[in-house]
Amino acid sequence: MNLSIFCIKKFFIAAFAVVFLFTSCPAANASFTLEDEKKLGKEFYEKLSKGRVLIRDPKIQNYVDQIGRLVLASSPKAPFEFKFSVINSSAINAFATPGGYVYVNKGLINLCENESELAGVLAHEVAHINARHIASIIEKSTKMNIAALAAILAGAFLGGGGEAAAALTSFSMAAVSSMNLKYSRDHEEEADRLGMAYLVASGYNGKSMLDFLKIMRKYEFYSKSIPSYFLTHPGTDERIRYLDGLLQVRYRTEGRESIVGGLTRIQIYLAFIGRNPELKLTKFQSAVQANPVDVDALYGLALTQERLGSTEDSIKTFQEALNLSPNDEDIVRDLGIACFRAGRTRDAIYYLSRALSINPENSKTIIFLGRAYEAEGRFQEALNTLKRIENKPSIEADAHYHLATAYGGTKDQGASHYHFGMYFKKNRKKEMALYHFKAALKFYGPGERKRVEIEEEIEAIEKGKSSKPSSTEDSEEAMGYSS
Repeated sequence: MNLSIFCIKKFFIAAFAVVFLFTSCPAANASFTLEDEKKLGKEFYEKLSKGRVLIRDPKIQNYVDQIGRLVLASSPKAPFEFKFSVINSSAINAFATPGGYVYVNKGLINLCENESELAGVLAHEVAHINARHIASIIEKSTKMNIAALAAILAGAFLGGGGEAAAALTSFSMAAVSSMNLKYSRDHEEEADRLGMAYLVASGYNGKSMLDFLKIMRKYEFYSKSIPSYFLTHPGTDERIRYLDGLLQVRYRTEGRESIVGGLTRIQIYLAFIGRNPELKLTKFQSAVQANPVDVDALYGLALTQERLGSTEDSIKTFQEALNLSPNDEDIVRDLGIACFRAGRTRDAIYYLSRALSINPENSKTIIFLGRAYEAEGRFQEALNTLKRIENKPSIEADAHYHLATAYGGTKDQGASHYHFGMYFKKNRKKEMALYHFKAALKFYGPGERKRVEIEEEIEAIEKGKSSKPSSTEDSEEAMGYSS
């Protein structure tokens, strides 16, 4: 469907929801309390989540979260549960909303030259939250309800189009112009001062905060476009001079540029969220040519080749990377997946089993290993493997499908029908889900736990609602960059 038509349809659907929110949400009083901040932050986060612009890949999320937690450990304890999220947008931006929510765009992460620069951005945003800068702006505004404030945050931080367009339609844009939600230069100076203190206390290099502002300046010069971060964080020239002064007077000792480690690999993961892998081919080929023993460059090239259908070439490149880094989970796993897609199931089983021994909890490894066993007709081994994720709360729809076929291969028809039912339910095919759930009932006696669970699923579908939250929306991203 044409994106603009899709967004227009979503806007009209969202408009009805917003009318309800504007009339039912509690108003933000002149005194904007901590409880109000938490409600606003949660409202905003939930709408972004429903708009499907948040990246769910667990490796990416865990990486940013680890850096954020390091910064938090060196900052005063705030009365919020902080949450760090990555937005699937190439715009160079990061922002914080009340209630402890920090957002960073993939475009900004890809611009960072080291981990400390990303930590500096997160420290700056944490400082905005701790200093209650947005809350102070809201307190000076006219009385407005939480839904309206969430819409204003969307307009201020997400902009009006691009990859965030789908999320924007979840907000009412009527109120966006009714408040000037830009940080003042005093706010920026305080966030830089506090953020620098958090950054240095975390063990990172304080100079990285200054370096990243200068990198964005270069980006603006060469690209002829203004990074979103400049628009939402004004006074950049003054900030550069202020940070330079802080470094010369107060923070002379250099910290570390990397603590968590693996920024380059995270940037590769981000590069494969989205379309057009052919655009990455020349980049990785050039990187490998410049340094043939660059494991990350080889890994990126192998992923690109696999995405473009050059499976045999990708297998060779994966093997080159594996020779340099034999215990790299990502390389071992994705080599196994490439072998599976090439029809080399025995090789796939070998590499995927090896990847599973490195990380027994990786859902992607488990699913592809189960599929490889299925392809070999080894259904019991497939089932034993897939059972590792059977009871996980966030099991993906495709995992239900492969569990269904594995159970079918072992002649357990009740469990097979149940998982087919779950597969179709999560793909919103109600009639097919009902068919399989009702077929599954025949294999379970009255009072059995599985029968009760199936009856609840049937009742929920027939009533037009889901008894359990579907993970379909998250499964694409949770499966990762090369699924």
